[in-house]
Amino acid sequence: MIPRKTAWIALGLAVLLPDRVRAEQSSPPQPVPAVDYMIVVTGGELLMGVYPDSHTQFLTRTLFPLGLHCVGSISVDDRREDIQQALRFAVSRARLIVVTGGLGPTENDVTREALSEFTGIALKEHPDVLRDMAQRFKVGPDQLRANLRRQSQVPEGGSYFKNSGGTAIGLVFEDPRAVVVALPGPPRELQPMVREGLVPYLSRRFGTRKPGCSLTLRFVGLGQSQISQTIDDNHLLPAEVIVSSQFEGGRVDYTFALRADTPQDRARLEDIKRQVLKHLGDNVYAEGTTSLEEHVAELLEKQNATLTLAEVGSGGALAAGLGGAEGARRVLAGAYFAPTEEKLRGLVGASEEAGNTGASGGPRLQLLASAVAARTGSQWAVAVGEVQQKDGGLAVEAVFRFPDGRMESHRFGLRGSDPSARSHLTTQLLDQLRRKLR
Repeated sequence: MIPRKTAWIALGLAVLLPDRVRAEQSSPPQPVPAVDYMIVVTGGELLMGVYPDSHTQFLTRTLFPLGLHCVGSISVDDRREDIQQALRFAVSRARLIVVTGGLGPTENDVTREALSEFTGIALKEHPDVLRDMAQRFKVGPDQLRANLRRQSQVPEGGSYFKNSGGTAIGLVFEDPRAVVVALPGPPRELQPMVREGLVPYLSRRFGTRKPGCSLTLRFVGLGQSQISQTIDDNHLLPAEVIVSSQFEGGRVDYTFALRADTPQDRARLEDIKRQVLKHLGDNVYAEGTTSLEEHVAELLEKQNATLTLAEVGSGGALAAGLGGAEGARRVLAGAYFAPTEEKLRGLVGASEEAGNTGASGGPRLQLLASAVAARTGSQWAVAVGEVQQKDGGLAVEAVFRFPDGRMESHRFGLRGSDPSARSHLTTQLLDQLRRKLR
């Protein structure tokens, strides 16, 4: 799924693919000084495969429309010598370096000290940062633990960015070789800091253009190439529109941007949205940042309905996704997971009849869907069966129970057994559910 903006282990890596950048023809923008930058992502977990590098994707996607050019991204361990070696390479390539991670209070958070040593710029407690941190923990400055107080240090002669979601402020080292910016690692802290602190700073420091207006449409059930082909075949975009896209787990985001942000520009984006929806609207589930899970929850809430889940082949991923969505507490009546249908029947107290039909998965899953709906009193229910070998591949059958008691069965292909395959299956299940809820 498209990663939420909270800390979690992603099921797959979103990929940013700038589809086209068209030069403005009717009213060329004023020349903007080219700014090359490099990204240094710190974190031993990245090198062990625990987390994907989502920072590079977010930073490049955010800074590209501002006229900044990323010439490379490096991932390194949380060690001073590794960080400094990466910095030595980076300053030979770019005049702006963005470093992420390692600004927290633990022993392996060494980015602040590594940058200070590399640039020769000393660190000094900032009274405003110290005061804000003390207020955050409701103690006096002298009562702050040493590891927390260390986070109030900023570069002498440099600046810092406030952190609206945590204690690790962003740091700016004005080195003669390059400007080095350090950002916290958690996405929920880094991303607001980039938008609220880094982007305005870059405009002041490098004269980069301010963000224009943009529109993001979120697709499901279509591949990226098919969406792009439909847009091109129907000539839906003016030449000056900047388009970028990212995909993951069967979901695709397309962002359409203009360099300026005027009422006329926003009206043009609205017209683009109308045209895209005319041709692809059945596969657009949301605009902006609303996730597929949040959209399904909204549809349920509009019907004043609740949903219960019974999962085997999806491994509880459907419940995990919906459970974290805004509004889930109001619409998710219950969720049951077991490694086999037999154990799931025992878990929900389904009748023996459900296990002795001798039929294919459909009737058994229908009885399970009815059982969990009755158990929780929910109007909707989804029962996901076991993974089966079908036609040389893996497949999962699912039953959708409607409020009037009707049942619909669907079979979904499963692309292996890794987390990304389960993520894609979850997307297919949610897509079917949203179509039935409309």
